[in-house]
Amino acid sequence: MAVPARTCGASRPGPALTARPWPGCGPQPGRGARRRASGPRHPLSLLLPSLLLLPLLAAPGTSAYSFPQQHTMQHWARRLEQEVDGVMRIFGGVQQLREIYKDNRNLFEVQENEPQKLVEKVAGDIESLLDRKVQALKRLADAAENFQKAHRWQDNIKEEDIMYYDAKADAELDDPESEDVERGSKASTLRLDFIEDPNFKNKVNYSYTAVQIPTDIYKGSTVILNELNWTEALENVFIENRRQDPTLLWQVFGSATGVTRYYPATPWRAPKKIDLYDVRRRPWYIQGASSPKDMVIIVDVSGSVSGLTLKLMKTSVCEMLDTLSDDDYVNVASFNEKAQPVSCFTHLVQANVRNKKVFKEAVQGMVAKGTTGYKAGFEYAFDQLQNSNITRANCNKMIMMFTDGGEDRVQDVFEKYNWPNRTVRVFTFSVGQHNYDVTPLQWMACANKGYYFEIPSIGAIRINTQEYLDVLGRPMVLAGKEAKQVQWTNVYEDALGLGLVVTGTLPVFNLTQDGPGEKKNQLILGVMGIDVALNDIKRLTPNYTLGANGYVFAIDLNGYVLLHPNLKPQTTNFREPVTLDFLDAELEDENKEEIRRSMIDGNKGHKQIRTLVKSLDERYIDEVMRNYTWVPIRSTNYSLGLVLPPYSTFYLQANLSDQILQVKYFEFLLPSSFESEGHVFIAPREYCKDLNASDNNTEFLKNFIELMEKVTPDSKQCNNFLLHNLILDTGITQQLVERVWRDQDLNTYSLLAVFAATDGGITRVFPNKAAEDWTENPEPFNASFYRRSLDNYGYVFKPPHQDTLLRPLELENDTVGILVSTAVELSLGGRTLRPAVVGVKLDLEAWAEKFKVLASNRTHQDQPQKCGPSSHCEMDCEVNNEDLLCVLIDDGGFLVLSNQNHQWDQVGRFFSEVDANLMLALYNNSFYTRKESYDYQAACAPQPPGNLGAAPRGVFVPTIADFLNLAWWTSAAAWSLFQQLLYGLIYHSWFQADPAEAEGSSETRESSCVMKQTQYYFGSVNASYNAIIDCGNCSRLFHAQRLTNTNLLFVVAEKPLCSQCEAGRLLQKETHSDGPEQCELVQRPRYRRGPHICFDYNATEDTSDCGRGASFPPSLGVLVSLQLLLLLGLPPRPQPQVHAHASRRL
Repeated sequence: MAVPARTCGASRPGPALTARPWPGCGPQPGRGARRRASGPRHPLSLLLPSLLLLPLLAAPGTSAYSFPQQHTMQHWARRLEQEVDGVMRIFGGVQQLREIYKDNRNLFEVQENEPQKLVEKVAGDIESLLDRKVQALKRLADAAENFQKAHRWQDNIKEEDIMYYDAKADAELDDPESEDVERGSKASTLRLDFIEDPNFKNKVNYSYTAVQIPTDIYKGSTVILNELNWTEALENVFIENRRQDPTLLWQVFGSATGVTRYYPATPWRAPKKIDLYDVRRRPWYIQGASSPKDMVIIVDVSGSVSGLTLKLMKTSVCEMLDTLSDDDYVNVASFNEKAQPVSCFTHLVQANVRNKKVFKEAVQGMVAKGTTGYKAGFEYAFDQLQNSNITRANCNKMIMMFTDGGEDRVQDVFEKYNWPNRTVRVFTFSVGQHNYDVTPLQWMACANKGYYFEIPSIGAIRINTQEYLDVLGRPMVLAGKEAKQVQWTNVYEDALGLGLVVTGTLPVFNLTQDGPGEKKNQLILGVMGIDVALNDIKRLTPNYTLGANGYVFAIDLNGYVLLHPNLKPQTTNFREPVTLDFLDAELEDENKEEIRRSMIDGNKGHKQIRTLVKSLDERYIDEVMRNYTWVPIRSTNYSLGLVLPPYSTFYLQANLSDQILQVKYFEFLLPSSFESEGHVFIAPREYCKDLNASDNNTEFLKNFIELMEKVTPDSKQCNNFLLHNLILDTGITQQLVERVWRDQDLNTYSLLAVFAATDGGITRVFPNKAAEDWTENPEPFNASFYRRSLDNYGYVFKPPHQDTLLRPLELENDTVGILVSTAVELSLGGRTLRPAVVGVKLDLEAWAEKFKVLASNRTHQDQPQKCGPSSHCEMDCEVNNEDLLCVLIDDGGFLVLSNQNHQWDQVGRFFSEVDANLMLALYNNSFYTRKESYDYQAACAPQPPGNLGAAPRGVFVPTIADFLNLAWWTSAAAWSLFQQLLYGLIYHSWFQADPAEAEGSSETRESSCVMKQTQYYFGSVNASYNAIIDCGNCSRLFHAQRLTNTNLLFVVAEKPLCSQCEAGRLLQKETHSDGPEQCELVQRPRYRRGPHICFDYNATEDTSDCGRGASFPPSLGVLVSLQLLLLLGLPPRPQPQVHAHASRRL
């Protein structure tokens, strides 16, 4: 009998005098214990007695349906479990595959992964690799010091006297507006031929070095030409290094003057807009040029600082922050009469990317007002540096003060805090155009072992915010050989396209003396660096013997990962270092914190832990057992770890010595066998050196077959382990076809396909036509279903992935399927391992119908149960699908099957998008647990500037590129023209650097960002029980029960009656985020250790060179034409680049 449509307030059929509302439509007896969905989370098992008192009363002569009793739904659940288990036993072939492995026991050996031996061997191999680079570095650094010492300075040197390959020459020659083309200076530039080299991912020339000079440095200056002259001799040393070690990648000398000479030569990768690359701002140079720093930046925001001067200060601070690395600590404060931090950070914090971002945003909010109070600023800075209750660098200590000028020397403050030992260096920066007496600022710097700089204009910012490194390098130079220690950097993106690298660095010192008996020179010449690609280090780690879920990782003293399968930065912005913490690469817990601390301390260790892991597609969370083993990598600051699941302690190694058998099994890889044996996908691994890779698996298989016709699996150019295992698994899976799949009718059980995937790299899909709709990764180790099946007992359901932004599934030609997979566990001689995963692909539409039948009251397969004229029935998922919602949801909260036809195209979606009310109730009743984490490696497009009228605008942090951009300058040019012209005529020390202009508007570039990820997984509830979603007149009964031996939750619920009780929707999709609150994180910083060496003091240091005003005159004609063009909004022609810094002495 049809059930009438229900509405709130409507009565169910029955006697007129005893009419009752439908269940869930208003107050009813027995519901006093109900709670609202938004209340506290706890199981509702105590409510079962009252819930079971809610039977539906029906009068004689009528038929009615009641919500199913608990035992009925448990019966349905058992039927579902039995059906799944029966299909998997018949078609999955788990038991049969076990027998096949045992029958072929003579074709393979069981090998053991011994964690301690493995990790020690890999650590030793990495140490040997890096040691070879260290030897090359030392040869280069020694040679550079000797070449410079023997060099004779030439005052009259000219551009045409120097022949070198200018790495940016090709790009400049292609630009007819280039200033160098107009001047004809290319006569001194070599033209080279290049060959493609896959090791460098670039075209290179092994006979020459290349030179890169920053855009804002004039190539024709005497300093630069002398630098080019003496560094030319390095070319032969570079070449000899490569002869001794052909695996060497980029060898680079970064000069303190800004010149970069690198080998082998290759054209520079010029960006589309202005090239701002300066070697002195690269992470590897900064780390090699000085010891760690504790820095306090104080900014004068008194009323006299306004307009362009304040903007110059803000940009200068941002550029200063970019000279700091993760080994440094910093705080920024503004001052007038009082001093206060510009951000929420009240003490020194690590100068990592996220903390520096907070500073940069906060600096933009500084407002000029009040009077200048140097005393307040310096007292605040000294107090910060004296705070010993916080984590800090504990090496170089310095104060950087930015001001427009003042008269107070605050000698009493220095006497109190810094004299006589002068342990804190003071650097002062006079910013903007003014006529103040700069003597007090010079005195402050000179009296405190610092340096005085002037920043009169935009072009002077970059060079003057980085040259303080020369001063910090003095103790290193004076320490001599003691300071000549190789340091290895964090991971960063190579500027020449090599990908992720680490760099070994070694400082190069000036060994000259001004004359006989004179003091030793204390200038650092630069830093020598040699790159090591992360891929080269990865090649030293076991590839496929650790199984799909085993891996090797390495971290540095900051806890940042050097190696990790989850180290996958999406951004290509080489200006930002790649700093992914081990606890962010994995899901953090207390055990991993202990492991991380032990590794940073350089200890050995082993620990078995139960932890959470994300699935490869980042949709699921699994609770697993893992064994962690770790050792330090000697002679480096790195530590190496190995992670193994218990089932990966052993692995199979094929022993196919019988060549006839090799040929027999190999034939099952040929496409001609696919029609009878099923389609074979092979993992795209490096089986042989000459194998051409391809993203198309059909093409890759073709390339593989063609190569195998030329070489044997035992060839020296091939990986015998990979090849033998691949061929063995080809034969093993073919026997599964022969014994199980070929004689079965898949249509009888509504199956689209059956499949098997193996550690050896084979994925066999049967029948052949099913391969057309196979979308899983052909590399089993990179397939989510494969890795999850290994980590979970029982049957793992995987519905098709659906993005909420895409259209629903199209149910056409029965092509939409649901994967069900399970691992094959072998026990051989007491050794347990899981070498394969088998499964089936269910026909979604057919199994949705079958699901309704299994969750019904049918007693006969072909006829649903009908209620008679005087009978009373419980509702079921088939007959009553208009009133009863029945679904299967997987452990991630994604819809797998539904009795609602209109929901079939929503299979694979997060269930909250299908029924938000019910999903929230499941979560509140502890059926699901939520895990939130952050992805710090995402790439996001910059947000377009808003136009909200008087509404608050977002904080914009201008970079140098923005300042050099025409569009930005036109807004400031009009009011500043007269002021700048006047100052240019009066003051000889104006315009230390002319700003270079970038034509056109700023291009949109992706940058690194943070994405918040939310996953759900099964909670602690395993019982079967009923509950109520309390929603007034729209309350709903529901029942939920886990299906044994699966990752499924069976849910039966009343369909929602009304829409006015929609609860908050749970979100699962990834969302843009600012990450955890940085102001709170710095209060509990993660454990780290700084470098073990520190050079911040030397008794023989000469501090007399402490800065003075620059002496480069401005070009008045250039200035006038430039500003007029800016006012007119016309693109200016490029102007001559700035001279190198005047204070640089060689």
